[in-house]
Amino acid sequence: MTIYIGNLSFEAEEDDLRNIFDEYGKVSRISMPKDRETGKKRGFAFVEMDSDEEEEKAIEALDGAEWMGRIIKVNKAKPRRTADRVVTAFPERERATKAIYVKKYTTQSPLTHLWRRGD
Repeated sequence: MTIYIGNLSFEAEEDDLRNIFDEYGKVSRISMPKDRETGKKRGFAFVEMDSDEEEEKAIEALDGAEWMGRIIKVNKAKPRRTADRVVTAFPERERATKAIYVKKYTTQSPLTHLWRRGD
């Protein structure tokens, strides 16, 4: 399970998050996404801990807490769904869904579609 932390201060660093979550158990991974164009932090993060029990304790204790001048939102991370795949907090865990549809246009007509089901 992965924890989502929202409404983070833009000054928060990975070490700051690690220090807070270490109180509830061992942190195995932290991801703080940045904007592709500006490189600035986006105001949220994902934390993964060694056990589900540790994550539950952290969620219960920290959800709604004030940290670095902001009320943070802490809950279980939900996979982001796109049209053709499930995206997780950590890119190396991305996995394609069972049904992937590929739209291919032919040169004869822009309205001709070829749909293929992938495995």
